[in-house]
Amino acid sequence: MMETTAGVAAEPLTLGQDDHDSLQAHFHAGISADEIEQVFHLKRAQPTLQAFTALFHGGADGVLIRLLVLRELAADTSTTAFSRADINQKLAYLIPESLETVLTRLRSHSLLAWDAQAAVYRVTPMARNVLSSLDTLLSMGQADDDAEMGFLLSQVAGAQAVGGVTVEQLKHLLGRLVELTEEFRDAIASGSEFRLRTSQAKWHMACDWVEKGSEILRAITSDERADSATHKAAQAIGRAQSALLNMQGMFSRALNQIERQRVHLGQSGLSTTDVKRWLLAHDDLSSLAQGAIDRPVMPLFVTPAEMIDVAETELLAERSASTGPSGLPQGEDAPLTINDGPAIQAELDDWLARLADFANLGNFPSFSEHGPKTVPIQDSLLPASFAVASYRASMLPLLGDAAEASLQGATAQLARLPITFTPTDEMVQLNDPHVFAMSIATLSLDLESGPADDK
Repeated sequence: MMETTAGVAAEPLTLGQDDHDSLQAHFHAGISADEIEQVFHLKRAQPTLQAFTALFHGGADGVLIRLLVLRELAADTSTTAFSRADINQKLAYLIPESLETVLTRLRSHSLLAWDAQAAVYRVTPMARNVLSSLDTLLSMGQADDDAEMGFLLSQVAGAQAVGGVTVEQLKHLLGRLVELTEEFRDAIASGSEFRLRTSQAKWHMACDWVEKGSEILRAITSDERADSATHKAAQAIGRAQSALLNMQGMFSRALNQIERQRVHLGQSGLSTTDVKRWLLAHDDLSSLAQGAIDRPVMPLFVTPAEMIDVAETELLAERSASTGPSGLPQGEDAPLTINDGPAIQAELDDWLARLADFANLGNFPSFSEHGPKTVPIQDSLLPASFAVASYRASMLPLLGDAAEASLQGATAQLARLPITFTPTDEMVQLNDPHVFAMSIATLSLDLESGPADDK
């Protein structure tokens, strides 16, 4: 029995004279569409474009239903032919009218082939190619790829494996590398610590993809069958990767500059970055204002008649001459205030003397003359209150800073000390009444620099 379909099937897309005239209407007079190279390539790929048009033309709901039906049929590897009864049973959750419309559209655009003799549907090779490309893109979209290079690199790797990599695929990857480089440079130029750290994490992910893509590029450049355009594109990608990898120093310098300019809030040991990070941890900032206002402002509304009565009273009232003071008020001495907090300069001098004692191989906690000339950071910062320990920790990035060492003052003396500060990202818990935990870091002597500068 022959298969019948309801409705009118859409005609396959063909580029006839009317379509050619419609396409030509988008170009300036005197310029033929056939003279554009990309138009030639797109016309040659018309069957593939028709398949995507059949799937994605129309509303989002219709696109989802078409992809659902086609993916369900293509996923069944137990058979290559489906009768209408098989399709109805497999897609029983769809209403018959919608299923009929989708099958008609897929069949009319050669995504499903109808075998009249056997009265069965078959998934066409074009449909499987389209679904394969979509599955690759969807799987890469679900991965943790903030750099968005996984899909582009997978296309280049797959094409290289079968010996069919194109210049266009390499240019897409090159364009993404250039975009990432510009994005990272903008983040560095912004001076925003949070934007810098976000971009740095994205940079690390991009470097992982660069490492994976280097082997593919070496295979392309060493392939004798590749043409000159492919070699040039691969070499351009190599230069873009080098520029991307060289940005590590730019990130480090920018973050160190921010660390030196960090603003601390009084003697609390907290900085503006800590406050911003705390605020970003709250989903609803307005909830922080609960209880801050005892009574909300209550607006008062009056009728026009009451407003006229008040206005008449004010206009007709006899106002006495102002009897207020006519001269300037007498001056008063400013109140005296006493700063009970420790002096910053005295604390800095004490901290400088403590580090200089270590630099001159003096008596220092946890330091042995016969052992390695390295001490944990907590032994140099503590014992102290949380505020003092935080202040000392904020001065550690100045050690070894060449720009600061060329200046004068206490911080310049600190920068000239032959001590190397080596931080890590891990934390260690401490048995201290003021500080619960601290980053694992060390202070070590730079023996090549000689003794500390006492000037």
